[in-house]
Amino acid sequence: MPNISVPHPPEHPGKTALSVNVNKVALLRNTRHLGIPDVVRAARLCLEAGAQGITVHPRPDERHIRSADVYEIAAMMKDWPDREFNIEGNPHQNLMHFVRDLTARGLPLHQCTFVPDSEDQFTSDHGWRFPADAERLAPLIAAAQHRNVRVSLFMDPTPSAMAAVKAIGADRVEFYTETYARAWGTSQAAEALSHFTQAALAAHAVGVGVNAGHDLNRDNLTEFLKAVPGVREVSIGHALVADALELGYAATVKDYLRCIDHAGV
Repeated sequence: MPNISVPHPPEHPGKTALSVNVNKVALLRNTRHLGIPDVVRAARLCLEAGAQGITVHPRPDERHIRSADVYEIAAMMKDWPDREFNIEGNPHQNLMHFVRDLTARGLPLHQCTFVPDSEDQFTSDHGWRFPADAERLAPLIAAAQHRNVRVSLFMDPTPSAMAAVKAIGADRVEFYTETYARAWGTSQAAEALSHFTQAALAAHAVGVGVNAGHDLNRDNLTEFLKAVPGVREVSIGHALVADALELGYAATVKDYLRCIDHAGV
């Protein structure tokens, strides 16, 4: 098989990128048959406001992002060569189809995030388990990387697992941050945050990059980034789209970028 690739935008070490997950825009659209709100337009407006990437998570039942959305957003991303397109999903379900097909068509796909959710799962709620999942993940990671697609594994903040992530070849982890978000503003917040700090240090020690996402918002994002070193990307959807209903896409994206800037990263 030829090594089919799409050039990666230049990376900026030390700068946390904002990737906007547009799933919830698609969820609202799917409640009617009018095609509004327009998911591609939403993604474009976020990029115009300064977002460094777009994320989608197309589940097999297409309850929000549909297969057609993936291709339309990928085609739109060709106009933004300095931004990244990230697809999340379970590689044992439909994710690898998109990895193969997008790259075969020469459409942008810079990162895929492997998420261990079941087909009927309400939302992602845990990371991969090691060593249980390692054997099945390793060849899928290699297959994506063969097509010049970076692979990130959705993980709980478990420092001891980072060496295993490295051993099967993943490029990054995306920390599942719901435990931090749930504890934020309570007496348990510092302890919850410390798990992510230690896991990030463990990832960096073995050469694994760090992303983060799930329930991060304008209230808790800055504190998270101040405490957790070297976060390359945050993927934010639910809270950002909810904020955009009140503020609009442009103002919302700019405010999330402000939160990142205030963290000094």
